[in-house]
Amino acid sequence: MSEIPEANYSKTWDDDVRPVLPLVGDEREILTAFLDWHRATFALKCSGIPKERLSEKGVPPSGLSLHGIIRHLGGVERWWFRIQFAGEDVPLLYYSDDDPDQDFGDLDGDVDEAFAVWRAECERSREIVAAARSLDQTGVHRATGRPVSLRRILVAMIAEYARHNGHADLLRERIDGATGQ
Repeated sequence: MSEIPEANYSKTWDDDVRPVLPLVGDEREILTAFLDWHRATFALKCSGIPKERLSEKGVPPSGLSLHGIIRHLGGVERWWFRIQFAGEDVPLLYYSDDDPDQDFGDLDGDVDEAFAVWRAECERSREIVAAARSLDQTGVHRATGRPVSLRRILVAMIAEYARHNGHADLLRERIDGATGQ
């Protein structure tokens, strides 16, 4: 399984270190490869940007920033894999009932720390997926109390990353004009 590259603020778009997607493989291999590719894509979209600019909310009226998205993705990794699927008793990241969108809006804290938390959550997610007996194994969907399969979680996470990689495209283009896949 792929690791997410360290945040490197001097990289350029030419430094594409994303894993090559397999053309064949079993369902778990294909799904986890696509999820890791999307994780690496987000890291790439954040590379080469001065650290202080990652918190810019550059597409008004949206309040999104790359810093906020990285916080959100760390929280989503924890929510789906650790809390819902594995049933771990860990606190939510960057969330409170008073401000459910604080992952995006409250950008207190160091960007490097947000990246470290995200990478750690992704690594724990990989461990959980690797330990699962099958993609049919279930956790408990907290909103409904019904079972949710690992397969469903992997597909939801791929969609989550695809959506936020699109947001990251727009933010990155506003910051320095860079575009890419």
